[in-house]
Amino acid sequence: METFNNAFNDKDILITGGCGSIGSEITRQLTKYDVKRIRVFDQDESGQFRLGQELKSDKIRSLIGNVRDKKRLMMAMKGVDIVFHAAALKHVPLCEYNPFEAVKTNVLGTQNVIEAARESDVGRFIFISTDKAVGPVNVMGATKLLSERLVLNAPFGDFKTKFACVRFGNVVNSNGSVIPTFREQIKAGGPVTVTSRKMTRFFMSISDAVNLVLKAAEIMNGREIFILKMKSLRIINVAEVMIEELAPVYNHSASDIRVEYVGIRPGEKLHESLMTREETRDVEEREDMFILRPKINIPHFIERLSFRQSETGGKTNLEKMRGNRSFSEQTRPVTGGVSEHFDKETLSAAGFKGYNSRNMTPLSKSEIKSLLRREGIIPENLE
Repeated sequence: METFNNAFNDKDILITGGCGSIGSEITRQLTKYDVKRIRVFDQDESGQFRLGQELKSDKIRSLIGNVRDKKRLMMAMKGVDIVFHAAALKHVPLCEYNPFEAVKTNVLGTQNVIEAARESDVGRFIFISTDKAVGPVNVMGATKLLSERLVLNAPFGDFKTKFACVRFGNVVNSNGSVIPTFREQIKAGGPVTVTSRKMTRFFMSISDAVNLVLKAAEIMNGREIFILKMKSLRIINVAEVMIEELAPVYNHSASDIRVEYVGIRPGEKLHESLMTREETRDVEEREDMFILRPKINIPHFIERLSFRQSETGGKTNLEKMRGNRSFSEQTRPVTGGVSEHFDKETLSAAGFKGYNSRNMTPLSKSEIKSLLRREGIIPENLE
């Protein structure tokens, strides 16, 4: 685990969605620091009980509540120094079927948390976003995009609170994700359902995701989006590795468990992106992450875009990305229209290809196997 230079020492911290996959892991990691208090804010009563029983920490306060209820948030937020906002409706099909419920939690709920944080003079606010907010084609992604915009514009006014977002892809073995689904299907003897042989996704471990969140909280200045550099993988390769490794565990033969292709669901992409072409104009690259600092855009004042070299000969952000392994020459160009703010010749000269899971070299099956072993999803002793 990375050490964060006393960033959380003696801090009173609130985590919305604190019983979910990310929220609970943030809670676990924070118990290892000399924090003053950890307020786990979640409506899941059973989840609150299980987390409390697991951690048995006198620093934890279990607060039952819903982000749709601003009055409850105001009560929970008093005296808080740092907020991690992880509460959300995240399942794409359920959000498609219940769109306004997604709006009420992901958009209106986020605004409630923002207002409670500002009115309570919280120091730092970190919002957990998703790659589905990038060029969204479904309700869940659209609500997370709106939430990002709310967070990035929240500092406007005379407020003490600093706001930032963290954006990442799929988290290995998170609640409701493909890996626990595959495990249960293998346990039952199959079939294992896969949408398409071509489908790719960005994946990261829960520990990597939480390290990014905590690091963002330490280094943020306000109005940033932090994006971890991530590997992509093909979903079919994950299914095949899990069948090979787990079928014997459940007394099945791997050859007897078939893969069934069920097609892409409504609102689902074949590939995901972590950054749009437009966003690259405001990106800073670091060793393990990209940091987006979007321009301010308010009536009568727009921070102008700068794609040409400066008078001092400096390179544009797009040009700096040329040759970057994450935007390598093996990738294919991003399709779609070019914004009116973009100059096509500049884009071409910069060699920009896009941060899309389709464009990346996917993990091999042996690399996927190593990842699943590290995460405890497949046993160590089967070879």
